[in-house]
Amino acid sequence: MERYRFEESALCLMEASCIPFAVYQFVDRRVVTLALSRGFCDLFGFDDRDEAYFVMDNDMYRDTHPDDVSRIANAAVRFATEGGRYEVVYRSKAPGASEFSVVHSFGEHVYTPDGVRLAVVWYTDEGVYERDGSAESPITSTFNRLLREASQLREGQYDSLTGLPNMTYFFELAEARHQSYADEGRTLAVLFFDLDGMKAFNHKYGFAAGDELLRAVAKVLVGFFGNESCGRIGQDHFVACADARGIEARLEELLVACKEANGGRSLPVRVGVYVCEDEGISPSVACDRAKMACDLNRGTYVSTYSVFDEALRELVLRRTYILQNLDHAIERGWIQVFYQPIVRSATRRVCDREALARWVDPERGTISPAEFIPILEDARLIHKLDLHVLDLVLEQMVARKAAGEEVVPVSVNLSRADFDACDIIGEICRRVDEAGIDRALVNIEITESVVGSDYVYMQQQIDHLHELGFSVWMDDFGSGYSSLDVLQRLDFDLIKFDMHFSRELSNSRKSRVILMELMRMAESLGIETLAEGVETREQTDFLRGIGCGRLQGYFFGKPAPDGGLDLAGESIA
Repeated sequence: MERYRFEESALCLMEASCIPFAVYQFVDRRVVTLALSRGFCDLFGFDDRDEAYFVMDNDMYRDTHPDDVSRIANAAVRFATEGGRYEVVYRSKAPGASEFSVVHSFGEHVYTPDGVRLAVVWYTDEGVYERDGSAESPITSTFNRLLREASQLREGQYDSLTGLPNMTYFFELAEARHQSYADEGRTLAVLFFDLDGMKAFNHKYGFAAGDELLRAVAKVLVGFFGNESCGRIGQDHFVACADARGIEARLEELLVACKEANGGRSLPVRVGVYVCEDEGISPSVACDRAKMACDLNRGTYVSTYSVFDEALRELVLRRTYILQNLDHAIERGWIQVFYQPIVRSATRRVCDREALARWVDPERGTISPAEFIPILEDARLIHKLDLHVLDLVLEQMVARKAAGEEVVPVSVNLSRADFDACDIIGEICRRVDEAGIDRALVNIEITESVVGSDYVYMQQQIDHLHELGFSVWMDDFGSGYSSLDVLQRLDFDLIKFDMHFSRELSNSRKSRVILMELMRMAESLGIETLAEGVETREQTDFLRGIGCGRLQGYFFGKPAPDGGLDLAGESIA
């Protein structure tokens, strides 16, 4: 039997789903992996989807508790050979985790239009399995009781904590509701709920109190939608389905009820809504789109809701296009590097260049970095782009070196996700050394937002880069609320002042005073300075007068494929 292959668009859609699931096929007495969702990778701690595929095909039970391996392996074989329904609870530990989690898996067979049988398995994280030699946690106790009761678990359709339908059963119920609504001429709305701040709540009040909150929210949902029209699909994630008519008014009432739940000791609730106007949309896809709408308000820490609309639909299509075509863009040269010159303020001579990624698409024209970079960061694929940019920079440096021309130092940008996705520093070192380029010619730019709150980790990375001979710059200084704290804790060679400082120079005396004092502070700390967004001679003269060491902006040149090369060492502007 040959391995089944999905169409690329279908595979991309499944891989982008937030629902933890996988699609398998039994080929020659072996389970092969056909598709892994983003939710699956997140649940099991895979930052790299290629690694996830490799592990699932070659060492499927690598992270499973040793005592559970034979039991779930036998269950998988029975499911593949005898059919029926697959349901197993087992313990798994994600890479880097200190504790095992209890994972509940459900599987069913489906058939492709040409009759190939596939298996779809969904996964839910039931919580941490704890054995500390004394009292067992509720999750641990439940798991051990299930093992004692029977070697093969009975079929379960409800969440043990809240009593709501679990993810698999909810999708079955939603599909039936969708069909009945269609027959009645009504439209189904699928809703995704996310409690904002559950981790902090558990840390402050304890897991038992967190469970009480989840049960209280579940009661609110049951009161509004009924027990068979809502479900729990994750630790602090709930779903519901209802008649789309008047849904916004009902949500306004529901958010008030959630605020009052659990005696008022509750959390903000973010809700995403997807209206199933297309009868061909499955409940799992509708849920995924509702989550996308929910995520629009991530970080707001207020109870609110968002509806999946045409603008978001277009955003999803563009996101899908970018993710689906990233590798093509790299291989076919759609990703290009534009350079913007950096000049020394004292001499106005080009001393460095910044490498900026540009996506010039044969179908869609130029795609803005403001669009594709956040998408790649969110999908944990930004390291592919950043390393490709470095490769192109080194390629040009090698060519100039071979031609006996001057090689100007270039700064390249790194994302926080780069450090999580791979050994980014090792990759940079290897590429620079293999190209035969002096490490001093490659500057590493890290934005203030990259640092986040993990100062210790980032200082370790910066120290490592310094030890290896790289200069480290902080980009967009002043764009966040913790700028001075970052300077106090981390050792940067140069800080780049965010362009809003330059733009405000002619409008605000306070801005000029603040910038002047920041320049003095940087000089006292022994940190070099660079101002971005310089567009006029007046800005240039002021910044030079207050001691800013380097300048960058349209006044000296816009980003271009050869930006600054023809002016290297020459005075401009």
